[in-house]
Amino acid sequence: MRRQALLWHMARAAGAAWLIVSVLFLLSHATTDPETQLRDTLENATHPSEVGQRAAATQQLLHRYGLDTPLFYTTWHPQVGWQWHGAQNQYHTWLTQLAHGNLGYSYQADTPVAELLAQALHYTLPLTLLAALLSVSAAVGLTVILSYRPVGRRWFLRLAHTLQSLPLFLLALGLLLLFANPDALSWFPAFGLSSGVAAEAWQQPGIMLYQLTLPVASLVLSSFPALAIQLDGALQQEFTQPYTATARAKGASQARTVWRHTLRNALLPLVTLLTELLPSIVAGSVVVEVIFALPGMGRLIADAALQQDFPVLLGGVGLVAFVRLAAQFMADILYSVLDPRFRLAA
Repeated sequence: MRRQALLWHMARAAGAAWLIVSVLFLLSHATTDPETQLRDTLENATHPSEVGQRAAATQQLLHRYGLDTPLFYTTWHPQVGWQWHGAQNQYHTWLTQLAHGNLGYSYQADTPVAELLAQALHYTLPLTLLAALLSVSAAVGLTVILSYRPVGRRWFLRLAHTLQSLPLFLLALGLLLLFANPDALSWFPAFGLSSGVAAEAWQQPGIMLYQLTLPVASLVLSSFPALAIQLDGALQQEFTQPYTATARAKGASQARTVWRHTLRNALLPLVTLLTELLPSIVAGSVVVEVIFALPGMGRLIADAALQQDFPVLLGGVGLVAFVRLAAQFMADILYSVLDPRFRLAA
């Protein structure tokens, strides 16, 4: 039964991901004219005298990208009503390619979308994973250590509430002006990764960590306060429970009581926030990558939206949706691990 429930949750997550990217595909293509968009792109790249060549090139590109066919299986025309097009439509072609791992080609770069995403993830993966790991570690470690120190806890909560009230771009700009400014403290580079570092970043983790210090710090300072405040409230609630008094009466120290008894139960309310942590960090990377000039997923999605490069936009947004659904799926697993009373329900 447990295996069936797990498979059902996986199938439901896959169905939700398919629904999200399908709606994005249909809405993005239904609200724009691909022929006009490609013609404008070619006008910016060719000489005004090459009008005939542009028209021919536009038709070639429409055929190459599969944009010269109807959008969906059916279309409505006022004169003839509903028309059925069968499998000869853009959505069916895109869905078939997606099932084979083909995300299409970028309209602007004429490069496979999967290749562009892979290049962007070389920057975004270390940024988001480090930020998520440090956010959870800082929230759990500091909150637990200060939970039985009233003075330190009071000041820590004030700092957490202050950081939580500040927008991410303000935190990032503050760190940039303070620690990457020749007029203040020029300890770190103003840009997350200098030219040429990305290709060797994974082989030289020390250089990567140094270059990503300020971007990661921005995301951590923006993410961990919510986790810390929630965990502190849960810990204080657990301190009032009878089992905590029993552990103390048996001679356990306050620190041992927190780490061995109350923390496990206090983590349960935190799981819900953890499901939003990685998606929110991925969303926050858009701001951080723009400020620190990182050519990662955030900038790739932002540029694709501005240029109406729909294959890239769909690939990036689909990846973010997959991360969110995977986080929610992992939350179900964590609930059942932390508390046997929770079980995956089919």
